[in-house]
Amino acid sequence: MRFFEGSAASRTGPVFADAGRPGARGRAAATFGAKRDEGRSTMVDPDGTPVWFELVTPDQDQAQVFYEAVAGWSVATSPMPEHGGYRIASARDGDGVAGLMARRGEMPTGWTLYFAAEDVDALAEKVRALGGRVHAGPMDIPHVGRFAAASDPQGVSFSIMRIAGTGAATAFRQSMPGDLSSVGHGVWIELATPDPEAAFDFYGRLFGWTKAGAMPMGDMGDYAFIGMGADVRPGAVMSSATTGAPARWNWYVQVPDIDAALAAARDKGGDVLQGPDEIPGGAFSANVRDAQGFRIGLVGPRRQEDGR
Repeated sequence: MRFFEGSAASRTGPVFADAGRPGARGRAAATFGAKRDEGRSTMVDPDGTPVWFELVTPDQDQAQVFYEAVAGWSVATSPMPEHGGYRIASARDGDGVAGLMARRGEMPTGWTLYFAAEDVDALAEKVRALGGRVHAGPMDIPHVGRFAAASDPQGVSFSIMRIAGTGAATAFRQSMPGDLSSVGHGVWIELATPDPEAAFDFYGRLFGWTKAGAMPMGDMGDYAFIGMGADVRPGAVMSSATTGAPARWNWYVQVPDIDAALAAARDKGGDVLQGPDEIPGGAFSANVRDAQGFRIGLVGPRRQEDGR
């Protein structure tokens, strides 16, 4: 199994099989993957829970074609004029999962992970106090919530967000091996960073994360699991220096057939960077680059092998 792009080899370990799953998530009734009301929101997700994924792209049409084919999403433009043509990607169960945003001006392109924040303003100040930077916000998005765009001390970008609503976010939903109820949802996150120990210190102080065990990868160091309370591991941290992976937050989407998803990625102008590699529980992981050069992870079974 290789949970990084462009490296040589690694060793298997209890990545998805023992990851644990967050609490039950309500069905999305609103645009951005959570129940919404017009009053004060009631935060359900603990700080640091992945709650949204967003691609800033110079070509929304091309991105839509690629991800509808590869991830099986249905993509539609937000009906709210104040969202400026923002497109919402939904999983096959109807839950909002990700956004496709047209690049404006010098806005950085690529995927961004949004993490839950009970108090966005206080957490933004904490980012600064811990040596990170806040690049935008905190600010409100009409009918969506309050957010801030930031980067950690190693320069890796992420965002924090309090979603307006009364339910848990639905974009990230882990499931047990063999359970395809999370198809189209994010199921794993992964940080490649020049300094994994410093990253654990930063995010641990920011979100309360812990280092919940690790999988040795020889000369490439450890694939260290993120702990969020009892039995919840949303992802892992690894060294970008030793693995050759770009320093960034990556995320993995569950697909019903990994080979079909990779074939679709190639057919729509993308490249397969790694995989498919078997992971504990019988699923397979891969990393692809879309037609515009942006990277994303995929995980799912090999239907060609089991004859289904």
